[in-house]
Amino acid sequence: MTAKQSPPPSPLPDHPRSFGADFRVFFLRGLAILLPSVLTIWLLFAAYGFVQRNVAEPINKGLRGVIIQIAPRAVAPERLPDWFSVPDNEIDAARLRRASSGLRPLSNDQIRVEIRERNFADWWNSHWYLRNIGLLVAIILFYLAGIVLGGFIGRRVYARIERLITRIPLIKQVYPSVKQVTEFLLGEKNQMSFNRVVVLEYPRKGVWTVGFHTGATLKTVNRIAGVECVSVFIPSSPTPFTGYAINLPKDEVVDVDMTVEEALRFVISGGVLVPESQRADGPNGGSPALAARAGVTMMEGRTPAAGAASRESNESETRP
Repeated sequence: MTAKQSPPPSPLPDHPRSFGADFRVFFLRGLAILLPSVLTIWLLFAAYGFVQRNVAEPINKGLRGVIIQIAPRAVAPERLPDWFSVPDNEIDAARLRRASSGLRPLSNDQIRVEIRERNFADWWNSHWYLRNIGLLVAIILFYLAGIVLGGFIGRRVYARIERLITRIPLIKQVYPSVKQVTEFLLGEKNQMSFNRVVVLEYPRKGVWTVGFHTGATLKTVNRIAGVECVSVFIPSSPTPFTGYAINLPKDEVVDVDMTVEEALRFVISGGVLVPESQRADGPNGGSPALAARAGVTMMEGRTPAAGAASRESNESETRP
C-alpha cells in the first residue's frame, strides 16, 4: 500500500505593493528615461550661454562701439536713430543718480556716451538676429584663422609667437598642458590615432580592461622589451579623460569591434552600457568559436573549467 502523497504547497499569495513602493519604482524609471535627455539639453543651453557671454557679447559690444563712432559721420543728424539722441533731462537725471550713489561726477559728454551705449545695447538685444551677430563673427574669425595659420607661412609665424608666449612666467607652466589637451581632442592627427578600441590584460593576468590604442611607444621601451610595443590609454570610470598611459607588447593587445563613443559609454557607465554588437547572449559570450569549444568539451564529459585546468596541468608538466 503506497503512502498518499500530499499536494505541493501552494505558493504564497502576492501581496499588493504599497503606494510608496510603486511611486519609488515609477519615479526611478521616469528619471532613468528622461534624465539623459534633460542633461543633454541643459548642457547644450549652458554651452550656448557660456559662448554667448564670453565670446559673442564682447564682439557685439565692440561692434556697437564702432557703430556709435561711425554713425554721426556717416548719417545726417536728422536721420540718426532714436537711441542715438540723448536729451538734457536724461543727463540731469543720470547725474543725480550718480551723486546719490556716491559715484564720482562725470561731464555731460561722458554721461551722454554712457546713456547712448546703454540705449543702443537695449535696442540691439531686443532683436534676436543682432544678438547672434557676435557668434557668427566668432565662427568666421575661427575659420579664417584656420586658413591663415594652417598654411606653411602661418604655422611658422604662429610657432614663433608660441615660443614668445611660453617664455612668460606662469603662462609657460599652463599653456603647454592646455595645448596638448586641445590637440588631443581636436587635432586631426590625434583623432586618426585615437580611433582604435582594444582590450588587454591589465593590471594583472586574467583581468581584461578596455583601452584606447594611441600609437607607437618610445624607442627605449622597444629596445628594453626586445619586441615591438604600443602605447595604450586606460581610461578610468566615470571620468574617462583621466587614466593611465601604459606601454606593452603589440601582440598582447586585442582589437575590439567597438567605436570610441561606445567604449566611452561603457567606461562612463561602469560597464553597464554594453554595445549591441558586444552583448554576451550566453555563458560563452555569444562567440561561435567559444560555443563550439565548449560543446566539444562537454561531449568529452568535461566541464570548460576542468578542461582549462587539465590544459594548465599538461603545460606545467611539459615546461622544463
